[in-house]
Amino acid sequence: MSTVRKIIHVDMDAFFASVEQRDEPRYRGKPLVVGGSPSQRGAVAAASYEARQYGIHSAMPSRTAHYKCPSLIFVKPRFEVYRAISEQIREIFYCYTDLVEPLSLDEAYLDVTENKLGIASAIMLAQKIKQCIRDETQLTASAGVSFNKFLAKVASGLDKPNGLFLIPPHQAEAFIEQLPIAKFYGVGQVTAAKMHSLGIHTGADLKQWAESDLIAKFGKVGRFYYRIARAEDERPVQPNRIRKSIGAENSYEPDLSGTAQILSELEVIAATLKRRMDSQQATGRTLTLKLKYADYQQVSRSRTLSCLIGELDDIVSLARELLATLDVEQKQVRLLGLALSNLVGETEAEFIQLSLSFR
Repeated sequence: MSTVRKIIHVDMDAFFASVEQRDEPRYRGKPLVVGGSPSQRGAVAAASYEARQYGIHSAMPSRTAHYKCPSLIFVKPRFEVYRAISEQIREIFYCYTDLVEPLSLDEAYLDVTENKLGIASAIMLAQKIKQCIRDETQLTASAGVSFNKFLAKVASGLDKPNGLFLIPPHQAEAFIEQLPIAKFYGVGQVTAAKMHSLGIHTGADLKQWAESDLIAKFGKVGRFYYRIARAEDERPVQPNRIRKSIGAENSYEPDLSGTAQILSELEVIAATLKRRMDSQQATGRTLTLKLKYADYQQVSRSRTLSCLIGELDDIVSLARELLATLDVEQKQVRLLGLALSNLVGETEAEFIQLSLSFR
């Protein structure tokens, strides 16, 4: 008898928009989109939940969004910030499992059938991951838990924001049968409309179709539709990218002020980095300090050693030296981060990295 897999799909809530609201207090609780302004004929890249209440969504023309909500706040995207936070979240995932497959900057699959904490409950692991993301980034994530990727992906979207939804094996087919076809992952608006025209409105309707008929109507993807109607999805979680660094960072509100306070926080970050290095059995030769001032100016300093950096005292000492090259006494600091690169694993193995593809 084969082992039932335990798959978690983690999806950050309104990721880009939530980052902007986190970093700018005056944006909180207000309708906001990340994207080009109406005058620039731009489009919405992400919408806050307050904006979604007006029917605003990603890919909508900015002019349309502004028409729907004249008080809408438009913010230019800061992809370097989103990418850095995505890397921070990635490191959290690796504390639990090495089997991590990205879908974009803000979502990923995790196979936790066997995990680093030895916890049997995938629900408990999902709760821990969500809480860790909240503690380290001040952002919320929703998670779906099931025994295959399709069901986990569907589940993560059913209780947003900050949700957690489980579809256990014994309930899977009944769940799929009552699910509206438009909520099926892999069925877009155009396909959903075509299915509606064929009388397919729910999973139960889809299940009535023969595989050959679905292939005739939809091509090769018909095979996928036939299987997901029966809650079948054997696709493995595929970690297929080379990991280049291990990092840890924190944002602060209020901003940090003075060298002593900054050094104290830097030691906390160094300790987090060391835990992540230990979980990956990794050392490295290059340490990078990242710092963002209150005016959003971002600077970094790196140093590469001939010997391996593996002990906490070495990380803290080197971080202090890097900090000494920056002006922190006259300026306030809103973000600190440390990253170790030029990695060397226990067996010189390559490490896994989340894909940083954009939506």
